[in-house]
Amino acid sequence: MSASIPETMKAVVIENGKAVVKQDIPIPELEEGFVLIKTVAVAGALLGCDAAGQIVKLGPNVDAARFAIGDYIYGVIHGASVRFPSNGAFAEYSAISSETAYKPAREFRLCGKDKLPEGPVKSLEGAVSLPVSLTTAGMILTHSFGLDMTWKPSKAQRDQPILFWGGATAVGQMLIQLAKKLNGFSKIIVVASRKHEKLLKEYGADELFDYHDADVIEQIKKKYNNIPYLVDCVSNTETIQQVYKCAADDLDATVVQLTVLTEKDIKEEDRRQNVSIEGTLLYLIGGNDVPFGTFTLPADPEYKEAAIKFIKFINPKINDGEIHHIPVKVYKNGLDDIPQLLDDIKHGRNSGEKLVAVLK
Repeated sequence: MSASIPETMKAVVIENGKAVVKQDIPIPELEEGFVLIKTVAVAGALLGCDAAGQIVKLGPNVDAARFAIGDYIYGVIHGASVRFPSNGAFAEYSAISSETAYKPAREFRLCGKDKLPEGPVKSLEGAVSLPVSLTTAGMILTHSFGLDMTWKPSKAQRDQPILFWGGATAVGQMLIQLAKKLNGFSKIIVVASRKHEKLLKEYGADELFDYHDADVIEQIKKKYNNIPYLVDCVSNTETIQQVYKCAADDLDATVVQLTVLTEKDIKEEDRRQNVSIEGTLLYLIGGNDVPFGTFTLPADPEYKEAAIKFIKFINPKINDGEIHHIPVKVYKNGLDDIPQLLDDIKHGRNSGEKLVAVLK
């Protein structure tokens, strides 16, 4: 069953490394368990990973008790995928896995504002800012670090601190909220610009160190020399060195990064036996092999199942207002704004906010 759907659509494609708006792109085919949405809002994650819209078609084996044509949903899409080249968030229609889709308790609409302060999710602009960052944060805390999915336990799950480098990034803001609500650690330490301190402490951060300070690592190590849990929310070759240096001196420590960085990216003279680097790559929630540059990441069924479990756990918390979306800046010229939006992300013109484009 489906609504009236055209054969082709308008979409953003990557040509010679640049985002280009094209007409007459084929509508994505639906694999088992997928639904097709008419996209209403998309969020700025490189290559288009966040989408929200209205279901117009159900694929094979979609749970009809949970999803119906006309429902609004939001979720993660692997944009610019070699495996699914016709599918991406930056398009008039997108295919989303029903297994990992988020669904509001009531129908959302666009609020029409240019900017949204952080707050409970009440609009499509707010909802579409969540999927990639919230799911990534959930996988780090519950899958990588093994926290129980227990809401607001009275006792900290780990009697040790955690450090988030890049606390004002989208993932960082989700991590702070989740770590606080799960009462995961004895202290939540964040590294971010001082201008974000008020908001991050409202989320649950206990202490903020400003990365602009030349001696920020020394400041952290002087006060906390045994941090066993660390997350590099920026994850480039510079920040991974900095986060690694903040790791515990004596305890075994784990640094989680968001791309494909490894111990080989740490200067040889700085490497330590007690510190390991792990990764979480959200593209694995599809349950398929993921071609990534010159190599292929093998399918990880356990990762997919963990993501499904987390989304089922956290979706009601979003609907109850327990998880807030971060500040949002809205672009209102639809897909034509996407090249500019991506350029703004690439050159760091956004700070502490999610960039969202609305398509209608």
